[in-house]
This record gives sequence, C-alpha cells and structure tokens, in this order.
Amino acid sequence: MLTIVDHPLAQHKLSILRDRSTPTVLFRQVLREIAFLLGSEAMRDLPLGEVEIETPLESMLAPQLDGKKLCFVSVLRAGNGVVDGLLDLVPSARVGHLGFFRDERTLQPVQYCCKLPAGLERRQVYLVDPMLATGGTAVAAAALLKEKGATRIKFICLVAAPEGVSAFSTAHPDIPVITAALDRQLNGRGYILPGLGDAGDRIFGTKDRE
Repeated sequence: MLTIVDHPLAQHKLSILRDRSTPTVLFRQVLREIAFLLGSEAMRDLPLGEVEIETPLESMLAPQLDGKKLCFVSVLRAGNGVVDGLLDLVPSARVGHLGFFRDERTLQPVQYCCKLPAGLERRQVYLVDPMLATGGTAVAAAALLKEKGATRIKFICLVAAPEGVSAFSTAHPDIPVITAALDRQLNGRGYILPGLGDAGDRIFGTKDRE
C-alpha cells in the first residue's frame, strides 16, 4: 500500500526542497509543482465515464471523470502547501482542513480544527501532509475522516519515514500512501533523516533554518 513516485521530475524537485539553501519563495513554487506530480499518480485510478462532444471534425464519445467531486483534506498547516498543487490539477475539488497539536503530557495528537465538505461517504478523499514522520497525526486524521463518513481515502506526502509508514499502515491498512521518498529514519526529535526540515516553517518562512 506504499507507492514511491520515482518520476525523474519528482525526484529532481524533491532535491530542491531538501536543499537548506532553497529560499521560501522557491520552496513554495517547487512544492506546488511536485504536489501536481504526486497527485497525478494518486489519481491514476479515478473512474471515467463518457460524454458526447464535437471535435472540429466530428462527434465522439470522450472520457470524462465520473462520480462525486474529489475532496482534498489538508492537515494544518503545512498540508496547505501541497493542496495548492493538487488544486492546480483538479480546480473543482472540495477542500477540508484538519488541525492537531501534540499534548505535552501524553504526546498524543489533539484535534483543534475540523472543517470538512458534506458527502464524504460519496467522495474520493485525499488526506495531505508533507511529512509522514512518527505517523501519530496522520493516524488520528485518517481516523477522524472515517468517523465523519469517508470510506475511500488516500494519503499523500512528500517524504515518509519507515517508522511512520509502519504506524500508519498498522492503524489503517486500507489506506494507500503515495510519497516521493521513503527516507532512512527519525532522529531523537522525531524529524525525518535526511528529510527536508520543518515543512511548515519552510513554506511560510516562520523560522530561520539552522
């Protein structure tokens, strides 16, 4: 249930994101571009119907996306940077937001925001967070989506750690994970190695990189 998108463009763009010298403006732009590539892979199995159209030469039955509009769900705040690229791909998709913070005593994710479109049970839902590190937040976010009625979910991230993939797949074996890289491990602070640092800080320019 783990797909690593090894397209040369995806890997090239990921290298730009990993580079600590990449400025915020370029980080945002490239993140949007790689999200487009990850989304294309994640959506390759979308159902198609047919619609009659007129080309300049004749009429034909042409393929068209079938079913309820898609839903992209961003795990705040860094997921928003990925959703922008997915919306370039499917501008008509609905967008939801989930927010969590870590309880300092229990170290467990605590929900503080949940804004989701109606009809999740009839939509293909893409849960989005740039990093799958320990997996705690992703596990909680997917559980909340299921609680709200979602039955078809995929998880999209830029970079994953083996620890996070293991935790997420154990909790949600029915949810595929699409990523650009499976990195080596987590460090003592729960950051992915080699990783790309704190994605939220790098997207929004809220912290100087060491």
